[in-house]
Amino acid sequence: MFDFIRTHQRLMQFLLLLVIFPSFALFGLESYTSMGDSSTTVAKVDGQAITQPEWDAAQREQMERFRQMFGGQFDPKMFDTPEAKQDVLDGLIAERVLAAEAKRNKLSVSDQTLQQTIMGIAGLTTADGKFDVERYKSLLAAQGMTPAGYEASLRQDLVVQQVNAAIQSTAFAPDSLAKRLSELGEQEREVQYLTFKAADYAAQVKVTDDMLKAYYDKSNEFSVPEQVKAEYVVLTADALTAQISVSDADVKSYYEQNAKQYGVDEQRRASHILIAANKDAPAAEKAAAKAKAEKLLETLRKSPQDFAKLAKENSNDPGSAERGGDLDFFSKGMMVKPFEDAAFKLKQGELSDLVESDFGFHIIKVTAIKPATLKPLEQVKGEIANDIRKQLVSKKYAETADVFSNTVYEQSDSLKSVADKLKLKIETVNNLSRQPNPAVAATAPFNSPKFLSALFSDDSLKNKRNTEAVEVAPNTLIAGRVVDYKPASKRPFDEVKAQVRDRVVQVEALALAKKAGEEKLAALKAKDDATGFSATQTVSRAKSQGVNPALFLAVMKADTSKLPSYVGVEVPGQGYGVLRVIRVVQPTTVDKAKRQAEQQQITAALAQEEMQAYLDVLKEKAKVKILKPAVAKADGAE
Repeated sequence: MFDFIRTHQRLMQFLLLLVIFPSFALFGLESYTSMGDSSTTVAKVDGQAITQPEWDAAQREQMERFRQMFGGQFDPKMFDTPEAKQDVLDGLIAERVLAAEAKRNKLSVSDQTLQQTIMGIAGLTTADGKFDVERYKSLLAAQGMTPAGYEASLRQDLVVQQVNAAIQSTAFAPDSLAKRLSELGEQEREVQYLTFKAADYAAQVKVTDDMLKAYYDKSNEFSVPEQVKAEYVVLTADALTAQISVSDADVKSYYEQNAKQYGVDEQRRASHILIAANKDAPAAEKAAAKAKAEKLLETLRKSPQDFAKLAKENSNDPGSAERGGDLDFFSKGMMVKPFEDAAFKLKQGELSDLVESDFGFHIIKVTAIKPATLKPLEQVKGEIANDIRKQLVSKKYAETADVFSNTVYEQSDSLKSVADKLKLKIETVNNLSRQPNPAVAATAPFNSPKFLSALFSDDSLKNKRNTEAVEVAPNTLIAGRVVDYKPASKRPFDEVKAQVRDRVVQVEALALAKKAGEEKLAALKAKDDATGFSATQTVSRAKSQGVNPALFLAVMKADTSKLPSYVGVEVPGQGYGVLRVIRVVQPTTVDKAKRQAEQQQITAALAQEEMQAYLDVLKEKAKVKILKPAVAKADGAE
């Protein structure tokens, strides 16, 4: 019951709403209504630009969302990939085309709907059911947002949801389709295997020099990618920390100006007896509870030493009753307001009058008081110095970052100027390629995909100019220049001849295994023969563990109109397999709940397909152009 009289913040529920409507909450409509062509434009929707800063911000927001979702298990490398970045850009484009379509169709959301949506956010109502405007504003402020900005963004999201709902709500899965797909998912097949391993045919391969040379000439396996030797300089906030000194006078001044921050509020320890009466209880029930509480209070005024005994016998707060009503120490803001107001008016050892809250009637006795205190300067001196230093470093970094960026750009023929000006060290690294080196720590600034992309740009490679200042981590900038460039090449044949021989033997052995398997398959189709096959194994889509994926797919795709059925399949890197399907077993019982859930899943999948098709149409209408994709498209792809 003690838990019921404490006040709980519901911040997480509100943050969840911000997760549901992420990008509009960050950018709003104004972020893309007046963007023109620029070097930062990564895509265009309906003539309006999506810029690199917007894309970067959306990626950072998504990473933060995953970090909050997965906690300590979050691994940023899982999401910091070209494919993940492209998904973010595709999401921004989808939002834009849907918003444009909503505008064309003059869709809108009423003030009442917007108000109801916001009031439905858990944790934003007081104990008496009223909307807590101040909490709403403070939570938005913590996110760097204003009510007007957030409500405009939320209104736009709700409008876009109307477009979504209009398409997805039309999808349905016919019963016959759902039934057929469910049966296929539950169907079991009894099968035997006959494998032709490539390793068993390796001894039969006769390798010639012409075969080796032909394989080498056609293969890209032995290519050495283009590489550069580069110089670079790195600016970090940490490097600036050593340049910042904080005096005792600074610490003292900060302490005096922010004394409240280092104070400890008054705390009180109290015991209480609760006679429960819910705020919605009938009048008679409340009257009975009040009468009982009044009688107890009368007894206590005569015998205050019996408080603990009476609390154990009568209190309806099980959490504190067994401790004689003791609630331990608390400060303001931890108890419901009527309880708090009464407790902080009492003197030590004094009994309260009856205090009514939403939980019933309380009798309160203050047992101890800890007055408000201020931590001495010496106790918090180190903490204050660190806080001041962080603020000064942050300010200095912002100033220095501008100098860094401008200098590497304006004096682009060397890194010496920026190194001398900011007292940075010029580092050298060899054998950098366009892709990060997995053998090098991902945190190494020169191994960042962003930096490598800048280093391998035409301006850097051909003109030998400094790269732009690239942010590779929070408060970390790097700039570099190419010292030496080696174009892509191929390792000499004599150097890799042994590896070529191994690959040729493997390829030829696979071909021999396939040939033998296909001959056996043709013979079995002409005349059934189970000789040499493995023991019978039952497989289904729910029982595919331990079965080679290539063999499993072949089994499930096999024509079973006539049994036994034979099918052959290449097993990549291993050889060839011949499968003998003996029997097909259909499910005998139907799990209606499971079938219904499967039908809902199928409907959801169809809805997604229809929505994607609709988005493709809208993209055509909006003349979407992706100018800087994260993932390169195939030749001919838009």
